[in-house]
Amino acid sequence: MTKKALLVIDVQESFRARENWSAVNHPDIADRVNRLVRAARANGDLVVWVLHIEPGTGGVFDPASGAVRYLEGLEPAEGEPQVRKTAHNAFTTTNLQQVFTENGIQEVVICGIRTEQCCETTARLAFDLGYVVTFVTEATATTPLPHWTLPADATLAEVLADPRTLSPETVVERTEYALAGRFAIIRTLDEVAPPVMAS
Repeated sequence: MTKKALLVIDVQESFRARENWSAVNHPDIADRVNRLVRAARANGDLVVWVLHIEPGTGGVFDPASGAVRYLEGLEPAEGEPQVRKTAHNAFTTTNLQQVFTENGIQEVVICGIRTEQCCETTARLAFDLGYVVTFVTEATATTPLPHWTLPADATLAEVLADPRTLSPETVVERTEYALAGRFAIIRTLDEVAPPVMAS
């Protein structure tokens, strides 16, 4: 039987502390991820939790900010591995691959924040490392993506007013196009964590 791990990437308060969170495509991301977590635990799959940190920066990803913690409603169970990364992907600056090897993991299910950044980057690297990757786009979240020439300190209003800005829907679509058939199998939330029917 294939051993599977659910990778919960960066579902942390750091993102809620940013202005652009008000334009996030899935404000209920914690609930969506929790569905996958419950299903993974019920299946006996490994659940691995990832937080992004940028120590000494003074920003929302600096552990000193107090924002580097899981979104309300998310909580690792006893014994579930937790890693902290400083790169976009969840492997390079962590012992994640060692955790997977020790647990005999062959398949990885990916969810988290942000769809096109840390989630997509992790999916690509996981595939290149030999894992079968399932990408649950509905259990990822992202925000409007500004054109690269817009100043980094542009306000959300400026980002939204720029016709070159990509909507979260467009970002998600592009991520799925890039991953499907190359790096990952795209699955819906219902496919991976079927709704529990009321009896």
